[in-house]
Amino acid sequence: MTATATKVAVPPAAEPAARQRRARRRGRIVALLFVFPALLLLGALVVYPVLFSVGRSLFDATGTRFVGGENYTEMFRDPATLKAVRNTAIWVVVAPALLTGLGLILAVLVEKVRWATAFKLLLFMPMAVSFLAAGIIFRLAYDEDPDKGVLNAAVVGVHDAFQGSSSYPTARARDGQGLSAGADGSYRTSTTVSPGDTVSLGLVGVAPKDLPEGARPARTAADREAAPGELRGVVYLDFTRGGGGEPGRVDPEESGLPRMTVEAVRDGKAVASTTTGADGSFRFAGLADGTYTVALPGSNFAPPYDGVSWLGPALVTPAIIGAYLWIWTGFAMVLIGAGLSTLPRDTLEAARMDGANEWQVFRRITVPLLAPVLTVVFVTLVINVMKVFDLVYIIAPGPVQEDATVLATQMWLVSFGGGNNQGLGSALGVLLLLLVIPAMVFNVRRFRGSQR
Repeated sequence: MTATATKVAVPPAAEPAARQRRARRRGRIVALLFVFPALLLLGALVVYPVLFSVGRSLFDATGTRFVGGENYTEMFRDPATLKAVRNTAIWVVVAPALLTGLGLILAVLVEKVRWATAFKLLLFMPMAVSFLAAGIIFRLAYDEDPDKGVLNAAVVGVHDAFQGSSSYPTARARDGQGLSAGADGSYRTSTTVSPGDTVSLGLVGVAPKDLPEGARPARTAADREAAPGELRGVVYLDFTRGGGGEPGRVDPEESGLPRMTVEAVRDGKAVASTTTGADGSFRFAGLADGTYTVALPGSNFAPPYDGVSWLGPALVTPAIIGAYLWIWTGFAMVLIGAGLSTLPRDTLEAARMDGANEWQVFRRITVPLLAPVLTVVFVTLVINVMKVFDLVYIIAPGPVQEDATVLATQMWLVSFGGGNNQGLGSALGVLLLLLVIPAMVFNVRRFRGSQR
């Protein structure tokens, strides 16, 4: 008896379905093979550091003793960390709002400029500069010395153009030579004088090379006698080049001090004022009979205006935010400009035909239509400023580093900049991550919504 084999017939529709499943399976495998290197890098550079930081934040500075949430409580007891949180809050509120506003204004104005592309290029160029280079640039620009810092050079130039400056900031009276110092920085004669007298007021502390151009010897003015009813005198540099000379006496080679303000004071009030000539001479005519003191006001000796302390404790954070604006304004302008170019022009023209002026079109049509773009730009900048480190670390000098510190710099300083407490530094890193995540989630949802 022989057995006969029977073949099971496969339905024709099942074979293509099986081939499709195998093709999809092979496609998934190939996709995973291509994605695997990226996933490996993502895990090594992002996931592992995050998990390690979370775990490290639960240990003490040595990394051997488990302390639980102690680092997180210590974080909010440390004055430096609280200042970093406050400064980070200032950054988050001020910088993105200013950048979004500037970007919007510039994007709207650039549309009306003939050379719009060149203008955009100029504003976007700082984005090509690294934060390190930008920090060095602004550290020099903010230097308090007007001879180095361009901003203070401009401020001092404007100030001196309107108020002028003292010609003799280093001058002082020689002790025991007839002049006494006042509390306001002025000098006045120790004894009283009357019309018809001649007085010599000697000062020291002025280098001959610093004398104003055109200064002449004072000897002739000192020898000139006062006319009746006239009070005359000379203000001179009581110093003879090369040594010699007699203190308190005008020697032949000693120079007068021109453009020095001199006042005649009676009963505590200045009754007359004049300015010395090229040889330091001065005169008061028409004074009433009586006794006077001759005063040199403190304005003659005021130190020169040195400008603004941009990197002092009060202004260091606004100064660094200004550097950040210089870098990122072009970015905001270009993104908002791209959104502006997609607006329906017929809507804008219809509003203008209905009688709306440009301000009304901007406020009631342009801004509402650009709201999604403005939101994305604002949130992106919020994420960026939370992580700002380079500018703060480079621009802020050492003495005010703590006044300018933000969470990112505080994390580095605590961990590696002398604190050597990587447990607390990891806790600060986790805090920074928790603050950034909501903004990142919001931005991702906005992107997904716009794609739909």
